Amino acid sequence: MNIQQLIASSPVRMLENMMGGAPGSGALGVCMAHAGIGKTAFLIQIGIDAALSGRKVLHVALGQTTEHVQSWYETLLKDLLARCAVDGADELIAGAASRRVIQSFADRNFTAERLKQVVELYRANMQFAPDIIIIDGFDWEGGSVIETAALLGACKACAASLGAALWMSAGTGEEQPPQALPRPCDMFEALIDAAIFLRPDNRQVQVCLLKSRDTLPSEAAAVMLIHSDTFRLVTPGQIPSAPASPSAYVLLSGGAPGAESAFGQCAEAWGLQEETYSFPGHKRIRSRGLIMLSEAELEQGHVSPVYLKAQMHRSYPDMSTISRVIQSIWHQVNTASEVFVVGTINADATVRGGTGWAAELGRHWRKRVFIFDQGKNIWFRWNNGSWCIEKEPRITGARFTGTGTRDLTSQGREAIRALFERSFGPPVQK
Repeated sequence: MNIQQLIASSPVRMLENMMGGAPGSGALGVCMAHAGIGKTAFLIQIGIDAALSGRKVLHVALGQTTEHVQSWYETLLKDLLARCAVDGADELIAGAASRRVIQSFADRNFTAERLKQVVELYRANMQFAPDIIIIDGFDWEGGSVIETAALLGACKACAASLGAALWMSAGTGEEQPPQALPRPCDMFEALIDAAIFLRPDNRQVQVCLLKSRDTLPSEAAAVMLIHSDTFRLVTPGQIPSAPASPSAYVLLSGGAPGAESAFGQCAEAWGLQEETYSFPGHKRIRSRGLIMLSEAELEQGHVSPVYLKAQMHRSYPDMSTISRVIQSIWHQVNTASEVFVVGTINADATVRGGTGWAAELGRHWRKRVFIFDQGKNIWFRWNNGSWCIEKEPRITGARFTGTGTRDLTSQGREAIRALFERSFGPPVQK
């Protein structure tokens, strides 16, 4: 397949057709969803399509690092080009990178003046004027309605001055597509030109069109899917295929003794990639694919002791130690499509120990969550609000979390090994 065929067949074309055309100069498109459904992945797909089409993209990431967003772009683009067997992939990747600028801010305190300064910075120093501006992570309820409306209007005006379209993400409390724009976006309906709502549907995410060209459909129109294992866009009717070889899978873990080390050893033996998240002072025994988290990156996973106690139904005596582990687990689970934990299920359905936070995050973000209970010697899966027996789970997500207790039993170690063998066959011979 050549690049022209890829662009013409992109699901983004279907979305644009349903909207009556792509958002134009100064128009605002908003991607809305509950937490953890895939807003960032959707916006990055929009950015990838634009860059491949020869347009310039400015991606403003609030509360995220440049490296984190960059890895999303690279992973999704490489997957797209490999899956479609596009000619000249290396040149296309380099070309897309040259048409993309990522500007990250550690905080979410965004202003129109910040956007203008960023635009002017890159226009003056790099002769870079974007055709599409993406703003991800904006807090729509961080100010008064008047202040937020003024900010949105100013951002639209800034985009219009460049002849650029504007895309933003918005978190909502809704899980199903409403008949009208959900809160908090309903208060800014007059400023929103296109509205997309993401709805989870088993292993896909429906992309529903709520508003386009100043009209509100009587019912939300589902126009495409995001495959939740790879976060790639597919058109309805397509069957999302799993990655072709173990080398396309990535284990996200912490490299600590016990379950995490066993997951890492199996990943290496079966030829999978690893991302091992750690921080200064963290006790780990694996360094393959090591990612040392900075203070700013750890802060992304911050959770208050009060909230942690409320969710896990217990307190932790040494929060100074456990807090960083909790923060690093956020990175292990954030971009995974499924979570595997080895440990013990408590009577209240939480998972024992600090790594139980991985199961809690996975459940909260509606990922597929599995746990091997070492006391019962059997796998369970979280399903419809309870743990259900899952006799022989398999790894199906291209990015998955593997974590659990340091007190790994021989049965727990064998459960991890058997999981990899069921999923990938015999280990790679070296």
